[in-house]
Amino acid sequence: MSKLKFLKVGDIAPHFECKDQNGNVINSNNFDGKKWVIYFYPKDQTPGCINQACNIRDNYTELLEQGIQIIGVSADSEKSHLNFIEKQQIPFPLLADESKEVIQAFGVWGTKKFMGKTYDGIHRTTFLINEKGIIVAIIDKPKTKAHVEEILENF
Repeated sequence: MSKLKFLKVGDIAPHFECKDQNGNVINSNNFDGKKWVIYFYPKDQTPGCINQACNIRDNYTELLEQGIQIIGVSADSEKSHLNFIEKQQIPFPLLADESKEVIQAFGVWGTKKFMGKTYDGIHRTTFLINEKGIIVAIIDKPKTKAHVEEILENF
């Protein structure tokens, strides 16, 4: 299966509702009038995902100072996210998209290859969205150890 949707710069970000690590419903309308970032990552507690989350954690104050809200999304459970947040001291919400509705709405689920194996999974992708809900940049295959730098350069 390839990506379901091909969002591009200039598109309106898909509307969604999804629970975070605490079971709170996060709605895309919560970000109306704000700059925000939604980043999709494959799996909690894996090396690249730890590097990416910790890079955002370490630069989180700078993002907030720039008026940028951030949320992460994977298909992991609320409990998995809660453990990840506690272990890595992540200060922003992670959406538990076990049904993959948000993942599919943003078109980041598709065929991947790793070590000679082909499988379906989440493509590490970040969307930067302006105050009007319009996608202003898409970062495919972000640098996990320098992700905030990429976000700030593209916003």
